[in-house]
This record gives sequence, structure tokens and C-alpha cells, in this order.
Amino acid sequence: MATRIAVAGAAGRMGRRIIALACADTAFKLVGALESPGSDLLGRDAGELAGIGQLGLAVTVAPPGEFDVLIDFSSPKGTMHWLGVCQEARRALVIGTTGHDESAILKLRSAATAIPILKAANMSVGVNLMLRLVRQAAAALDDSYDVEIVEAHHRFKVDAPSGTALAIRDAVNAGRADAGNGPGHVVHGRQGNTGDRKAGEIGMHALRIGDTVGEHTISFGALGETFSISHSAHSRDTFASGALRAAAWIAGKQPGLYDMQDVLFGRA
Repeated sequence: MATRIAVAGAAGRMGRRIIALACADTAFKLVGALESPGSDLLGRDAGELAGIGQLGLAVTVAPPGEFDVLIDFSSPKGTMHWLGVCQEARRALVIGTTGHDESAILKLRSAATAIPILKAANMSVGVNLMLRLVRQAAAALDDSYDVEIVEAHHRFKVDAPSGTALAIRDAVNAGRADAGNGPGHVVHGRQGNTGDRKAGEIGMHALRIGDTVGEHTISFGALGETFSISHSAHSRDTFASGALRAAAWIAGKQPGLYDMQDVLFGRA
């Protein structure tokens, strides 16, 4: 049976691609295309917005019928609204939106005791493999290896560092914890006379340029060698297909807070 999905942020860049890919895959049935009450695209045909022709499904402020999973690519504020919708319907929620504050995270954790929620800083399969490799690398290295994280996105991205860059930072610290070491001190960019670099420091840098979809590189460097792990997204389809994979996986799962690592590698 096809997984019935509703897409929040349906008129956005990601929402349109999720709709297009879902409608091309018989494993999914699109039953809702959702936007906020103030959107001037309410009432438009979701298929036309996605560039795949009329679907006979209008963009609305609420799911028009039963759904199995709601995929959210809206805004941090929007996530909280769609969380309430899923709680009321007792349905699963997949969150690709980033930029949530600690208060929002606490609400998600609380809600996950009642419904299944999957939240990922990045839905790409490649990025999630990268996070796993970063953790392994950080566990194998001591703090004589410097760490620098550089990310680049399009000029319209409103949060920095990206959620993926923060996830890479967290993977470094998780790897260090695995090896019995403490977390690194994060420095966002550098300016002026900064003095010698401190052991264990994690440098983070954000670029906002043109229409860059998403690029992330982490470099580990010691006296004598440097190695890097990088990922480049060529189109938003890599995130859209990952979100659909997550939706198919979480449908019917028990309540809990999951991420893409669970989808790809299972939960220990």
C-alpha cells in the first residue's frame, strides 16, 4: 500500500521537488500540499507549482484528508504548527526544516513520546554517510589534529552555520567522546590577531553565494598531513529523495525521535 504523504512548505523549493518525485513513485500517494495561512499561493494546483501538470490537488492550510506522514520543509515556526497537526491526527512527522531553537527541540522531544518524529539536519544519504565517517575519524585522532568545517549555500539561506555544519560539529564531538576526549571549542570565523590556534579547537565558516545548493567540507590537519571529507549536493532532488525514503521508513513506527542515521543504519 502506498504511503500517504502531506507536504508542508509545498510552494517552496524543497516542497515542489518532494511533490514532483513523490508523484513519480508509486510507493507514495500525495494527499496534501500545505502552506501557511498568509501564502498567496493557497488554492493553486500543487502539480502546476511543482512543474508536473495539474494534479487536482490544491494548496491548502490543512491536510484535506487522512495521511500517514507529514513532511515538513517550512520554517522553524511552521514546524511547531505542523507538529500540532500531527499530534492531533496521531501521525508521523518528518522534519527537514533547520534553525530550531532549544525551546522547539524540547517540544519535539516531548511530542515524540506520543508520535514518531524524524528530524534530520540533512536528508541526503551521502551527507549522513559523511557524518558517520566524521565520527569515526574524530574518534581515531587526538587533539593534535586541527578541525575546520566549511559550508556554502545559496544567498537566500537565512540561518548560519547550516544545520548540516552543526551536525558535522556534533559528529566530531561524538567521536571525541567515543575516544574519551572532551568536546572542542568552536570558533566561528577568525579576524585580527588571534594568536596560536588552541588544541581541540573546531573552526566553522559559512559562505552564502549565488545559487549554491549545498557544499560541506571538514578538514583534519596535523603537522605533516591534512585530509578532508567533502559532500556536494548537485540538486535539491538528493534531499527530496532522502525525505521520501525517511517518510516510507517512519510510517507505522512506534513513537520516538529518530534521524536519518536510524533510516540508513538502524538504531543501536
